[in-house]
Amino acid sequence: MNKKIAVLGAGSWGSALAKVLADNGQEVRIWGDNLLQIKEINEHHTNQHYLKNFVLPASVAAYSDLKSCVADVEAVLFVVPTKAIRSVAGQFVEVSCGKPVIIHASKGLEQGTHKRISEVLTEEIPLEKRQEIVVLSGPSHAEEVAVGDLTTITAASKSFAAAKFVQDLFMNDYFRIYTNDDVIGVELGAALKNIIALGAGAIHGLGYGDNAKAAIMTRGLAEISRLGVALGADPLTFIGLSGVGDLIVTCTSVHSRNWRAGNLLGKGHKLAEVLANMGMIVEGVSTTKAAYELAKQMKIEMPITEAIYDVLYNDKDIHLAAKEIMLRDGKPEKG
Repeated sequence: MNKKIAVLGAGSWGSALAKVLADNGQEVRIWGDNLLQIKEINEHHTNQHYLKNFVLPASVAAYSDLKSCVADVEAVLFVVPTKAIRSVAGQFVEVSCGKPVIIHASKGLEQGTHKRISEVLTEEIPLEKRQEIVVLSGPSHAEEVAVGDLTTITAASKSFAAAKFVQDLFMNDYFRIYTNDDVIGVELGAALKNIIALGAGAIHGLGYGDNAKAAIMTRGLAEISRLGVALGADPLTFIGLSGVGDLIVTCTSVHSRNWRAGNLLGKGHKLAEVLANMGMIVEGVSTTKAAYELAKQMKIEMPITEAIYDVLYNDKDIHLAAKEIMLRDGKPEKG
């Protein structure tokens, strides 16, 4: 039986996921706060600012009124930037009269608190306003999902029934979902790989080749795993879709905003200039700060993250940062 789903966030990823749901026959409502964008979606079924040459199914209805969007839905999918999660969750609580499954497909850590997105949602949405929380994450560019390219990601929840519900909502012949019970690992893999993608882009911008790319991805995965395990994640998660899978796709593609931003930094552009010209949120920038602070607090060694933090926030010369990484004291690989 088809379900009513509210997608909160009308960016590229929200639009692509709305299309997947609509292709599966779900009744999809997409919410955003840009009135011109909502008008464009309803009248032309396009979202040109975020996805060029993309047409949403005519069945997808766009809303600027949150209360109308979430009325009587069985699931609410949060796809807003990390910095907006707490605010939008609070708005949802104020207007919702139901008790839907909560899904999120955002990737980051909250500034200041360093909390994962599911933790923020748990704090903001009381149990009487929701069912379980499910994390939807994995190697996936919105641009490719939008055209039906083959994609495989993970639905993670403490509740298998909730993860299976989300799997059934989304899965079709081009979009495959696996279930997972490691919410911590899936969320941290999703957030922290954006930091490494900035570094991978910078390596390319600096003119280095495949050897350097392989090095930063592999040692970046070691950093992600080190922090993740310390926070309670299953180490096996980081060799799965939301770990190495997401790392590969984000560190090797021009579709990746984080890679593109890092590439521009490597070419000598200043951070403020890069962010002003991107036109979309680059989650890795804020996540770098949160992860750096968290690693310091927990005394976890994350040299790549620290180097990228110094470039972003201390205006360190990017060539020097790369050389200093290479000149660190020798270490065992498994350390």
